[in-house]
Amino acid sequence: MDLIMEIVGQINNLLSTYLTIPVLLGAGLFFTIFSRFVQFRYLKETMRVLFEKTPGNNGKEISAFKSFCIGSASRIGTGNLAGVAVALTMGGPGAIFWMWVVALVGGATAFMESTLAQVYKVRDGKDAFKGGPAYYIEKGLKQRWVGIAFAIMIAVTFGLIFNSVQSNTIAESINSSFNIPTPIVGIALVILSAIVIFGGVHRIANFSSIVVPIMAAIYIIIALIVVAMNITALPGIIGFIFANAFGFEQVIGGGIGAAIMQGVNRGLFSNEAGMGSAPNAAASSHVSHPAKQGFIQAAGVFLDTLVVCSATAFIILVSDQAEFGTEAGITLLQDSLALQIGEWAGIFVTIAIFLFAFSSIAGSYYYGEKNIEFIKESPNAILIYRIGSLAMVMFGAVASLDLVWALADVFMALMTIINMYAVIRLSKISFTVLSDYMSQRKQNKEPVFEPSKLGISNSETWEKLDFEEEKKKNVV
Repeated sequence: MDLIMEIVGQINNLLSTYLTIPVLLGAGLFFTIFSRFVQFRYLKETMRVLFEKTPGNNGKEISAFKSFCIGSASRIGTGNLAGVAVALTMGGPGAIFWMWVVALVGGATAFMESTLAQVYKVRDGKDAFKGGPAYYIEKGLKQRWVGIAFAIMIAVTFGLIFNSVQSNTIAESINSSFNIPTPIVGIALVILSAIVIFGGVHRIANFSSIVVPIMAAIYIIIALIVVAMNITALPGIIGFIFANAFGFEQVIGGGIGAAIMQGVNRGLFSNEAGMGSAPNAAASSHVSHPAKQGFIQAAGVFLDTLVVCSATAFIILVSDQAEFGTEAGITLLQDSLALQIGEWAGIFVTIAIFLFAFSSIAGSYYYGEKNIEFIKESPNAILIYRIGSLAMVMFGAVASLDLVWALADVFMALMTIINMYAVIRLSKISFTVLSDYMSQRKQNKEPVFEPSKLGISNSETWEKLDFEEEKKKNVV
């Protein structure tokens, strides 16, 4: 086991140092500058789009809000709780700063990839859509083999590896609070996951649209209470984070490298900007213009990291429980919160992590299933994949913390590299779509996407959509 951990660790260090970190930060800055800071300029527009009525929705199609919740179901999970604890202990407080950086530039990346997913989405039966990197690689770059490579990678990463991370965190938390053996927790998770997984995409969407907003709101309220209780410590903690991100001591000791690596990796795991996962949820939405999903998914990155992850970091740092340089998971957050609001906090975190992580299992499986279908439409392949996903839920519940996180980092890096290759090459399309959207808004119109007028090919799904009513509408 030690040998496996050493090999996986070396692979992860190489990928992070020479590929993932430079590509994510470099591309994020490029998208931010050339989109004229799209992730910041259109927050008001984002809120309008998020709650608008879906055009022509017959009750079966997935709305923009439900699509946002599917994406959040995968984003808001163990990365926001256990992931922050791992980043803090292994990378120091400075890692939180780099999580913020990834989120701030990642908002533009999320806009780019989710807009592309909408442009190149395809019909999934009569009343639904599907898409994502595999589809825009095939239709936009005309490189199906690269699309297949991505589809395999995301199916393995999300439906298998990431789901083991989620179940590991749930099992660890429940074992810590109630002393229930992890194998028993694993069996219960397999049963619950099977109910959702075999229910299909709309059950996943309905489940996520109810659970995610509630669990996020409750957790944020608790975090705000802790902040209010320790408001005088807030400036010092923010200064502590910045000092450890750039401090002389960290540079000399090599700690700044650990802070960057842990911050970027945990930030990527948490908000997924650039990884290529959220575009799968973005493609499922029924909207009148692709840019709308770009705005919504960019907002999801901010909610995930700047709000939820920051809240977790503050709770741990104000409680002074972290032992920097050591491995720590969800129990660190439980202990920290218990110091602030009482022993009942351990039970609360257990319930919260169950809801966060279980919704992530549902969302992650959805991503994998849609990409298995991209490779080959086969009921038998889907059945095998479902069984494999449930098996990994069980594996994660009984496996060691360090192994599941190390495997997640490696596979996450590989799929990110493939996706960013495509997003960078297709960036001109995203910029064109954004320009078209804002041009229509300036004319006081409800934007409607007509790809042929923009010179965009292989977007035949849009040519068949009827938004005549939307064309007649003006913004009130």
